[in-house]
Amino acid sequence: MSQRAAQALVFATSGLVLVLEIVAGRLVAPYVGISLESFTAIIGTVLAGIAAGAAFGGQLADRMDPARLIGPTIIVGGVLSWFSVPIVRAIGPALNTSAGSSVILVAAAFLLPAAVVSAVSPMIAKLTLGSVEETGTVVGGLSAAGTIGALAGTFLTGFVLVSILSVTVIVFLIGAVLIAIGAGVSFALRGDRPTLPGTAVVLVGALGLLSSSGICDHETTYYCVRIEVDTAADGTETGRSLWLDQLRHGFVDLDDPTNLDIRYVRLLADIVDGLPEGPIDAAHIGGAAFTVPRYVEATRPGSDQLVFEIDAALIDIAEAELGLELTDRLRAEVGDARLAIGDLGDDSYDLVVGDAFGSEAVPWHLTTVEVAAELDRVLRDDGVYAVNLIDGPDGRFAAALLATLAEEFDHVGVIDPSSVVESGDRFNRIVVASDAPLPELVIGADDGQLMLGDPWGDGRVLTDNFAPVDQLIG
Repeated sequence: MSQRAAQALVFATSGLVLVLEIVAGRLVAPYVGISLESFTAIIGTVLAGIAAGAAFGGQLADRMDPARLIGPTIIVGGVLSWFSVPIVRAIGPALNTSAGSSVILVAAAFLLPAAVVSAVSPMIAKLTLGSVEETGTVVGGLSAAGTIGALAGTFLTGFVLVSILSVTVIVFLIGAVLIAIGAGVSFALRGDRPTLPGTAVVLVGALGLLSSSGICDHETTYYCVRIEVDTAADGTETGRSLWLDQLRHGFVDLDDPTNLDIRYVRLLADIVDGLPEGPIDAAHIGGAAFTVPRYVEATRPGSDQLVFEIDAALIDIAEAELGLELTDRLRAEVGDARLAIGDLGDDSYDLVVGDAFGSEAVPWHLTTVEVAAELDRVLRDDGVYAVNLIDGPDGRFAAALLATLAEEFDHVGVIDPSSVVESGDRFNRIVVASDAPLPELVIGADDGQLMLGDPWGDGRVLTDNFAPVDQLIG
């Protein structure tokens, strides 16, 4: 095999492994979420597969003729990549969002395909080497080609493929390209043609992929989205729930925007109700089902609201299926709220609501003291910042966020529902902050209680240099 052909082959196989690695995040998200733990599990598992494949492939290349191994190995890797989808969808529903579950799910689905495809590189090196004198040139060239291929696969997937194709289609293309490459290499090196057993294996892999059904109604760049219609006993529709990956993120009653089915939304509504009467200027970090903005619109006519939502497709889904109607008074801006807050004017809002999540955690870059300073600048003297978060019963994340906000705001508090939820579960808390004394709130007996100040008193201030949010929520 010529060096150029060898480098092209390593470029392609390495790139496809990285495409599969990035797509893995979208495949497992509906079951274990998108978090630091799940991404760590994916990166670690794929690296382990690459290392194991390289070691085993090198041993095989020394014991057998690489020309006999390369094509079939690539084909098997393609078929195994197809099986990753049904494996995730079969095992995923039985798992939770713990780090251990993430590792189990990712390893079961992606360890073997990563290892098998990565086993090809040392086989190609063995076949390409003509003499010991050129070892450095050959191995260095193949290593560079593999790295460049991995970079190309990473950028292609993250910037292009996930925005235009579903993950199932991407995985199908990965397997199809690998199988086509493997068949071509087998024919070029040995004149081998497809056999009946080999064709049967490929067909079984394709059937396994195409017959597995996912749980997503829509796949956006960021989420697996489901819309569930809630019905009464007589079958009439009572509302629609929005699920993003594994969590229920919103409920909408199309006929009554004040019908709030989720506890944390009711608590945010209690904060809205505690503000002085009349229209308000409100900014929302995270849109999802737009439940709180629509509550403000219904209860405080004339309010001016701006919603920051990073996922443009979610806005389209909310308009098409959840009855959202954007107006001059209720606007949505696509983008990362951390970047957009800097463009807001000083003393321009009465209320800022934080309700953005990646899996079960508030994105860390929205929790730091640097963000708190920007929010303090944007809010009026009596303005209120209210942020929804998921936390464990020990309140470690809430304590850290309270300590962080207390660096910039004169008054902080937390609405804690621990008295009305099952012990040991993660649940939503609402942290509030203001430069003025916090408003008196009427909170339902089944929703929790407002505690002024910091009831834990031991939180560490979160900064852009230190914000381990995923670990704090346990």
